[in-house]
Amino acid sequence: MSSLAEERHPTLDGGHLRLVTFNLQVGIQTSAYHHYFTRSWQHLLPHPRRQRRLDMIAEVLSHFDMVGLQEVDGGSFRSNQVNQLEYLAGQGGFPHHYQQLNRNLGRLAQHSNGLLSRLAPSRIEEHRLPGTLPGRGAIHARFGQGPEALHLFVAHLALGQRTQNLQLDYLSELIQPLKHVVVMGDLNCTPDRLHAHDRFCASLPLHPVRPALSYPSWRPSRALDHILLSSSLEADEAEVLDRLFSDHLPVAVDIRLPQPCLTAIQADQPEQPA
Repeated sequence: MSSLAEERHPTLDGGHLRLVTFNLQVGIQTSAYHHYFTRSWQHLLPHPRRQRRLDMIAEVLSHFDMVGLQEVDGGSFRSNQVNQLEYLAGQGGFPHHYQQLNRNLGRLAQHSNGLLSRLAPSRIEEHRLPGTLPGRGAIHARFGQGPEALHLFVAHLALGQRTQNLQLDYLSELIQPLKHVVVMGDLNCTPDRLHAHDRFCASLPLHPVRPALSYPSWRPSRALDHILLSSSLEADEAEVLDRLFSDHLPVAVDIRLPQPCLTAIQADQPEQPA
């Protein structure tokens, strides 16, 4: 297990935040390419071990302050009517969570992005990303007020390069005027492709420099899951965690906030009861 998930620390301890992004693949265990075919039925039908898998995932996620999730089910037949985001929030001890429903297949599937947080967001916005086929989105959570606030985006981009470019253009416009920014999620593109997008690079420097290989989880060879930071935020090298059933590995990073950003976040948090 990566060192980032070995012990818990108080949130904002020393101005640090522990972040992780994970494409959950609705709790389907995938450990070979042929499983995409032999286990494809689990995208539509419930599996008796899925709940146990969620418990194990929640234990790992509980060591972090903010979690970005992709391909999480919002409560349908395939998940035994369990809203996986709410369940992980409860089991992981996260007081705040937000679900973005991207593909509503009614009782069959509720395909979503999600955010789990130990800090109370000041504001959350939901963005539908452009593309020929609907179903891709981004969550924009703001922590604190004013120009020193922290802005966190959880995104899941399309597979095709042409659509990705449109979606990166869209995100670039949102990010460009902001100071302290984190973009994390399954961006479905390699660092080379990100670096080739001039507008996105101009709005957000692409570091950590050494991306973590996260796909496929059983033999990682591509960096598709990213945690990207504005130049105002310092971070350790991104790490991958041990396999958690999905075809993607979780990617985690410890970031350090500048004092003005930390002050803005702390000033906007609700008072804890005595």
